[in-house]
Amino acid sequence: MEDKIEVFSANDMYKISIMQEMLAEDNIESYILDQKGSELLMGEIHIYVDKKDEARALEVVKKHKL
Repeated sequence: MEDKIEVFSANDMYKISIMQEMLAEDNIESYILDQKGSELLMGEIHIYVDKKDEARALEVVKKHKL
C-alpha cells in the first residue's frame, strides 16, 4: 500500500461504510484495512485512497465527519 494514504478510521463498520459511500459519490476509489482482532473485536478499521486523490478525499471526510 505504498501508493495509498489513510484518510479516515473508525471502530464501527457502519461509519466506514458511510464514508466509503461518500467517497464513491465523489468518484474516489477507496480501500479498507480492517485491523480488528477477531477474538476481542478491538482495533480500528482504516480507509485508504490513492495518493493522487488525497486532497479531495480529505475534503469529503472533513465535510461528512462522522
